Amino acid sequence: MAPPALAQTDLTALEQALPPEAWAELQALLQTQQYHADLVWTIVAGALVFFMQAGFAMVEAGFTRAKNAANIVLKNLMDFCCGACAFWALGFGLMFGSHVAGFLGTDWFFFTWQQAAEAGSQNDAWPFTFFCFQLVFAATAATIVSGAMAERTRFVAYLIYSIVISAVIYPISGGWAWNGLFADYNGGSAGWLENLGYIDFAGSGVVHLVGGAAAFAGTLVLGPRLGKYSATGEPRAIPGHSLPLSMLGVFILWVGWIGFNAGSTTAAIPDMGWIAFNTYLAGSAGAIGALCTSWAIFTKPDMTFAANGVLAGLVGITAPCATVHPVGAILIGSIAGVLVVISVLFIEGTLKVDDPVGAVSVHGVCGAWGVIAAGIPWFAHAEAGVSWQILPVQVLGVIALGGWSFVSCLVLFLILRGTIGLRVSAEEELAGLDIGEHGNIAYPDFVSASSELER
Repeated sequence: MAPPALAQTDLTALEQALPPEAWAELQALLQTQQYHADLVWTIVAGALVFFMQAGFAMVEAGFTRAKNAANIVLKNLMDFCCGACAFWALGFGLMFGSHVAGFLGTDWFFFTWQQAAEAGSQNDAWPFTFFCFQLVFAATAATIVSGAMAERTRFVAYLIYSIVISAVIYPISGGWAWNGLFADYNGGSAGWLENLGYIDFAGSGVVHLVGGAAAFAGTLVLGPRLGKYSATGEPRAIPGHSLPLSMLGVFILWVGWIGFNAGSTTAAIPDMGWIAFNTYLAGSAGAIGALCTSWAIFTKPDMTFAANGVLAGLVGITAPCATVHPVGAILIGSIAGVLVVISVLFIEGTLKVDDPVGAVSVHGVCGAWGVIAAGIPWFAHAEAGVSWQILPVQVLGVIALGGWSFVSCLVLFLILRGTIGLRVSAEEELAGLDIGEHGNIAYPDFVSASSELER
């Protein structure tokens, strides 16, 4: 395949050689082909992001106990299913409809083929394609909370949370940063963060920080698992039942992340390769940073921290993936890997917050880091045009997105706790949510002896 510069040279020569009518026909044909290529790439990338639901399910199930595995997997299924309907009915319009002063969308609720035709053309498939891509991003933000609140949350309360975050909480803040992505169909409006120059190409802040902040609110309201802390407040390890399953989930998430980041071009253009390149580097550097940090602290290389280091690096690069150079990607990823280890130990040991999978650290802390890193010119390539003037906007974005998600989800979880109840009974928690909530056993032919912690 010819490099882009050579291809452009060939097109220029062709334009000079062809009659104007023939050149116009060729241009129309090329535009049609590009339109179709954009549709295909965006759908394929969205499918990769959708596959991340399986990755999250495997990571969370492996990092928790066998008696809760079916509950974990079902939550990851249903937060997408409930969220999809909620996002179509309300969330997409709040996020991408015509904005009121850059804060709130007012149309595109329950949108149909007729509405898309009125906004574009009769055969325009882009609104539906764009919806599919944005839906899987909304699902990612929602499912982050599942692991942090694992092993003690009532299933019905979790479903209500999934609907509310997909319909209202995520879309409102998402529109602040990304409303302009749908400008051709919403009257050219844009979110207030966009108007300030906020950089978040694929969602370190919009998706991951929002999900991590929601997870932090949930764990605070929910409280730690039974037996997590001793009488003196020292954290106890509660090992997951299948670390290989968790590592499989990490690999699945990494595959999906290529769709997450490179797919955010929503166009089949050469930038896809550059973004994927930075994504691979940052994830690798994150694993190295976390492994070395945990090795230094615990004197042995820890698999769980290496796994979360991969995810931390990927979260960190998600905002600046299109604007950084390779060294910047490695630095951002490695710093995220170090941060995730320190954050997990601080949240668990100092704050006494029980997060079984480290979701708050991976997505919340490293999501904030990714947003800030996008505003640091040292990491950016020369063509990106990143200057120090944008850094305060990035910090403002962290405060706005994280603060909105934390406060709104804190209120939501407090309401759920005070009404239908947020946490299962102690008896159900000890027996396992698979039995207590669903009447299922994830591994019916395998019965493990009760641990000393559960006796």
